[in-house]
Amino acid sequence: MGGTASTQAWDEQADVVVVGYGYAGAIAALEARKAGADTLLIEKMPDPGGISITSGGNIRTVNDAEEGFQYLRATCSGTTPDGVLRALAGGMRQMRSYFETLCAVSGATVDYRQADGNYPLPGSKTYGYVSVKHVPGFKPAETYPFVSSYVPIERAAGVRLFKVIEDNIRASTLRVMLSTPARRLITGAADTSGAPREIRGVEAERDGRRVNIKARRAVILACGGFEASPELQMQYWQEKPVLNAAYMGNTGDGIRMAQDVGAALWHMWHYHGVYGFRHPDPAYPFGIRPKRLPDWIPGEAARPDVKVPWIIVDRRGRRFMNEYQPYTQDTTWRSMAVFDGPTMSYLRIPSYMIMDEAGRGTYPIVSPTFNDRRFKFAWSEATLRELEAKILHRADSIAELATLMKVDEAVLQETIAAWNGACDLGDDRVHKRPPTSMVKIAAPPFYFAEVWPVCSNTHGGPVHDADQRVLDPFGQPIARLFAAGELGGVFGHLYISGGNLAECFVGGWTAGRNAAKLAPWQAKAPAAVHA
Repeated sequence: MGGTASTQAWDEQADVVVVGYGYAGAIAALEARKAGADTLLIEKMPDPGGISITSGGNIRTVNDAEEGFQYLRATCSGTTPDGVLRALAGGMRQMRSYFETLCAVSGATVDYRQADGNYPLPGSKTYGYVSVKHVPGFKPAETYPFVSSYVPIERAAGVRLFKVIEDNIRASTLRVMLSTPARRLITGAADTSGAPREIRGVEAERDGRRVNIKARRAVILACGGFEASPELQMQYWQEKPVLNAAYMGNTGDGIRMAQDVGAALWHMWHYHGVYGFRHPDPAYPFGIRPKRLPDWIPGEAARPDVKVPWIIVDRRGRRFMNEYQPYTQDTTWRSMAVFDGPTMSYLRIPSYMIMDEAGRGTYPIVSPTFNDRRFKFAWSEATLRELEAKILHRADSIAELATLMKVDEAVLQETIAAWNGACDLGDDRVHKRPPTSMVKIAAPPFYFAEVWPVCSNTHGGPVHDADQRVLDPFGQPIARLFAAGELGGVFGHLYISGGNLAECFVGGWTAGRNAAKLAPWQAKAPAAVHA
């Protein structure tokens, strides 16, 4: 590891410095402060909340930690050590009581419901959700004007949860600095043991100038993933381009800082995502996810009232996926990530969503949700339909549809005829869509929209152990460095809905408590800003 020694003048200092003010960073900071550590929470953006505040706000719980572990173990398929998954499952078992403690500060009420894991794997029946049901006197549109939601913001549980967390932050004595991006970690000088250098602090930027922040006990990185970093995506993902759904602050800063001091990485290929739309205005920075479809369990019947009035076809006009997968908002992007050798292209990026007039009338197909003060989407049926009209293209016949899509008319006619035949039979023999969801594409006018892979959030980042300590490639902890939340999330194969939010809490409180336990470091040599 490189780096040059230099004498540090500290502009700020704390026992524990937490980088990133979403759920994970906030919980880490709260728990470090409760444990007696002087704590500083810094956030690069002018507004708090990160991608967390745009979430569904439903946090995974388990009734039985061992069963919860067995499910997590199956979903991660060998990509994450058992000890890390056991720690997460054990934390999920404590989630309901932790929520009640948090909510007491705001006088908020807690809601709990049983909800199986997304797949019929061992332990799935032990899972549930906990969320914030009501916060007295809370006016979300006034409190968080920078958040736009695909549902009326008064119904957005993620916003209610963030309000409860902020109330706890305000009731504590920890310090918060917004508009303060972390740039580098500051380390101690190298010794002769070959161990990774211990972390001494953070180099940040504030009001256009460099700020050196001393961390007497530890630094906790909780600054999210890299869904807003096309550069990292180009290196780690086969499919491209992938659109970012909700937040521009997650540009991989924590990944780079951790790499800089010798951290190993994991799960860099894996992200939570879906097929979705590109906004016609090039200045709009986000992809737009389709309407959230209720989840269903393979082997069990899907809800009979859920109609999905579209099919997805590639650029040759052929279907290639089940458009309504068990967890559509998580796995459907994978079907698009196929490189075609003969054409040297991604024939499924973009793909095309097709429906007819009756199908379009079923419900608005768009669901924009984001945290960004530069843009605002005020929810209503009318605004959803207005946005939909900008994305969909109309054709009065299948021949015109094929022309507009630039696909072979005969192929498209065959695809639509086969789909309608499958609807008549109630059996999608090739892709196995739930029969109750199937809707014919029969009566003009017809509509199509380009669809792209859309990333809700990433899972990749620095490897951590069950104590949330960041590890180097040889499994050694990097002294005084912790990570929490989606910065190096545990999910490396399949995801469970609400799982990232659970690890924001479990990883956050674990990192905060462990960081606060450390004795302050004593300067024995000049510190070095890692280069």
